[in-house]
Amino acid sequence: MPVILISSLDPFCRQAACESLGQRRPGSMTVLHDLLENGSVLRRIYRGRQEVERVETPLEHGCLSCTVRLDVVPTVHRLLQDGAAELVVSLPPSVPADLVVEQFRHSADPAPHIDSIITACSPAGLEDQLWDTHTLFESGYTPTPGDDRTPGEFLIGELAYCDTVHCSDLVLAPAAPDAHSRGTRLVREIAPHAAVVVPGKTGPLAGFDLREARARSRAGSVRIPAASSNAPFRTAVLRAARPLHPGRFRLALGELAAGNCWLRGRVWLASAPTARIALRGYGPRVILEDTGPWVADAPNPARAADPGSDAALDWHAEHGDRGTVLAVTGDSVDEAVAAGLLAGCELTAADLAAGVGHLPDPFGLSAAH
Repeated sequence: MPVILISSLDPFCRQAACESLGQRRPGSMTVLHDLLENGSVLRRIYRGRQEVERVETPLEHGCLSCTVRLDVVPTVHRLLQDGAAELVVSLPPSVPADLVVEQFRHSADPAPHIDSIITACSPAGLEDQLWDTHTLFESGYTPTPGDDRTPGEFLIGELAYCDTVHCSDLVLAPAAPDAHSRGTRLVREIAPHAAVVVPGKTGPLAGFDLREARARSRAGSVRIPAASSNAPFRTAVLRAARPLHPGRFRLALGELAAGNCWLRGRVWLASAPTARIALRGYGPRVILEDTGPWVADAPNPARAADPGSDAALDWHAEHGDRGTVLAVTGDSVDEAVAAGLLAGCELTAADLAAGVGHLPDPFGLSAAH
């Protein structure tokens, strides 16, 4: 009994995806969940266009994770046990699909078969959403005040994790005439692995592969299109074999991120040499995260937990998986300039002669190492 998950940033794109799926699969049952401002969760279940259940349930803690754990997952299990042939589960806006998949896996009941995970979005508004400096709560996408993710952070995460993108032609604000086609090209550049469903054209949904979704979504992972034809958008991959001077990298980071909608990868900083630092940049927000030691610094590299395919693909005879690999996606990427900026951050012979003990720690990452 297959389950299809739909994640979205807003209810309008979600509704468009639900209607499209309803036309494709008329025998399916659709479940919609919404977290309300009063901390309650509203559950609606449809068979075709007929509403067969509508329940509002108060939650002790009105948050997205509680909505998933206490209502979404139990409802899916109940409907499957009652004999539902196929379920389309439409998640509350801003709920990440991986949260639901992992909750299924940790539930006492057997995890259902996830046939496909769809991200519903409006390409015409995608760039504005990636560059939105407000949090999801401030922008009105979630009723949870403590949710400090940005719209870009949510969308990039969903586009990496999903297998299918449903593009809606909804335009909620004035947009340029080519905004939809431009945004669709950006979707294809960010999610080259995904099947893209556009209005007026029917195409198959892709199949969900948990292992691949985790690999794509792993912090520090770099995945790029095999051959990009999504002009004006393109992706440049930058590499540095030597550790980076943290002070120079801090100054260069702003220039690397400027004007580019997506920056990601892993960094080898001289001030925290054993730490695999993941870098994630969504529009105006850039995050650095210590993801633990490099595989080469593990007590037993052959048995290191979750090494990821990047470690094997980029293994160096001397440095192992240590090194900096960044990918920059935008519509005005100058690869030569970006590569020069990164090269200027590498430790020089003079830096090495002076030693690394005196280096600054502008990111606060060396304390634990």
